[in-house]
Amino acid sequence: MGMPQQTMAPKIELPDDVFGLLQELVYGHSGLRYDQHAKYLFETRLQYRLKQCQCNSFRDYYLYLRYDHRREDELAECIDLIAIHETYFFREMNQLTNFTQELLPEFVRQHPQRTLRIWSAGCSTGEEPYTLAMLLLEQPALTGWDIEIVATDISPRVLQHARKGVYRESSFRVMDPAYLSRYFEPASIGWRLMDPPRQLVTFLCLNLLDAQRQGIIWGMDFIFCRNVLIYFDLEAKQRVAEIFSEKLRPGGHLLLGHAESLLNVSTAFHLRHLTHDLVYQKPPISSRPTMAPGGTGTTGA
Repeated sequence: MGMPQQTMAPKIELPDDVFGLLQELVYGHSGLRYDQHAKYLFETRLQYRLKQCQCNSFRDYYLYLRYDHRREDELAECIDLIAIHETYFFREMNQLTNFTQELLPEFVRQHPQRTLRIWSAGCSTGEEPYTLAMLLLEQPALTGWDIEIVATDISPRVLQHARKGVYRESSFRVMDPAYLSRYFEPASIGWRLMDPPRQLVTFLCLNLLDAQRQGIIWGMDFIFCRNVLIYFDLEAKQRVAEIFSEKLRPGGHLLLGHAESLLNVSTAFHLRHLTHDLVYQKPPISSRPTMAPGGTGTTGA
């Protein structure tokens, strides 16, 4: 007699009305807006969470997320599972080149106090802040400077990965092999980042829209928030842009992804044209905004 076959538990269907409720719940907590095409993503990625929470339906799971005493922890798990965390070292290299060759030399000339603070917002598994750390270590003009990179993400899981600093081949798809040999050592499942760049980065779990916890971020010279705002609707983008303006020092710079813009989002920044990129700058204290008709300040696109 053959071995009895194991039967897989049937997939729990996600009704359209409950999907709408989950969309609004996720948006209210994180600012992430998912359209109708994301229904399959929710339905497939959250099956395991329903089982873990002993929910027999997505409607039960929604009620769990709303009213259970563990709802905050579970909502974080839910958002972590449906969020997209695709990243790699030295992503958008033209922008990084402009940062090191134009913005940094200018910053060094203008800041004799020799301190530099950078915020990597939406850092995912850490490739972006660690890339910045390696680039800064390559700058002789920054020798002896007090440098801090604060890296934040809404997902505890990806931050745990980032703190370990161990990466597989896909993370190195565009990186110069010289950086691999200089800053990494072999690990059992890939390559481990060594201490010099790791010591420059502090990882924090932070929701970009959580006003209560934003106080831990302050006095930033540069903010990198690349390929994050594309998942936000206009209202959430406006809230995040306002936060970034508050957290930057006068004259500080905001660097977004190439597919992102503050056009019709914020008037808190000037648009600067670099050799191969566009960046946003918070006006220096001495700057006076030009008044457009109707009394609103003018800024870039």
